[in-house]
Amino acid sequence: MDFRFEKIFNDPSASVFQVVFFPDRIYHDQYLNATRSERYRYNVQEVRTKAEITVLKGEVYKDSVLYTNFLRVEYRSARLVEAMRVKGRLGGSAVRARIRLWLDPEQRDLTQAQFLNEDDPIIRLYYCPWVDAYQVELWNTLEPGEGDHHDIEVLTQMGRNGAITKIPKLSAKMADMKLIREVDLEFLEDDVTETSGYFLPDSEVARDNFYFRNLQVPNTSNPSSDSNTIQKGTYTLNFRRGFFIPDVKKIPPVRYRNAMMLPGNPDAGEDNILEMRWLLQDEFSSSMVFFHEVAVPPGVVEGTHQHIGSEELYFVYEGEGIAYMGAADHPDLPDTHPVEDRHVFGLDPKQVRPLDVKAGSVIFTKSGGVHGIRNTHATQTLRFVAFLYQSA
Repeated sequence: MDFRFEKIFNDPSASVFQVVFFPDRIYHDQYLNATRSERYRYNVQEVRTKAEITVLKGEVYKDSVLYTNFLRVEYRSARLVEAMRVKGRLGGSAVRARIRLWLDPEQRDLTQAQFLNEDDPIIRLYYCPWVDAYQVELWNTLEPGEGDHHDIEVLTQMGRNGAITKIPKLSAKMADMKLIREVDLEFLEDDVTETSGYFLPDSEVARDNFYFRNLQVPNTSNPSSDSNTIQKGTYTLNFRRGFFIPDVKKIPPVRYRNAMMLPGNPDAGEDNILEMRWLLQDEFSSSMVFFHEVAVPPGVVEGTHQHIGSEELYFVYEGEGIAYMGAADHPDLPDTHPVEDRHVFGLDPKQVRPLDVKAGSVIFTKSGGVHGIRNTHATQTLRFVAFLYQSA
């Protein structure tokens, strides 16, 4: 981290918006594996998080001289623990992960499902109470150098399955850390049970591979086509520092017929088609799932649905219509329209309050809440942007 951040951290201009990057400040002083010896120091160049994962990349200095590049992976495992409980097992002192690195300017093939495979190396992470997470550091070399040696506090952590390890298959990509754009990760239960020493075949191993997440990609203009839904079987942490979209309307949309509706819903129809431009999806860190623009043509309805374990915010910026919110979700909803029963996607009908919306209106739905939207204008498209977050 740039030490000048320390000087401006408490400056009034910085404290108002908290512009100093929180992870940089934390990890400057936080325990890392080789800091058990004063001979080793880290230059953490970037920190990225997603869900329960943190990845750091940077340099290790030994005796004040640049020694090697490193990549550190931390995982707090609650999702994997849930998957293990289903199988009747508890977490132990180690978990594993498959890993893949992407360099600039490598490009993914978004027409194919995104999964890791047997060609991708497996790393082992060990529980560390200092960070309350499983962790491993990948160094690009472990050799001490001619006439030199590692301190014993660090040497005892090194090795093929050590907390500090080297993956020869990744060495070429770790040669220049600035070129690492993305890291793909899939977490697996350790393949040897800790209590009995029983070896788990691959088919029995519990996994956390982002579960049922997917990417929406405009591979075809056919509405609600399966080819536009790409399965995402990895966590991707993105090290790009900025994204610029000069004109959202030039991004091809994905089209959906009867979005969030099942047969029997009176609003369903062959011409009930809306469009979504998926602006950012996998690029987000932490709990953000997606940011997209939704275009609802005149007379078209986005079906009413309930959120469980997620939150979504709509900001209407063009057009007008009616939004539907669960009648009990907000204690002070206006009563310009009477409460009505509406079909809720996959569930029984629920009471909702219709709300007039226009450019500048905001609908925020917490977990358990119900919402949907209808364009009531005769000629103008209703447009809004949506942010969806994981709330649990």
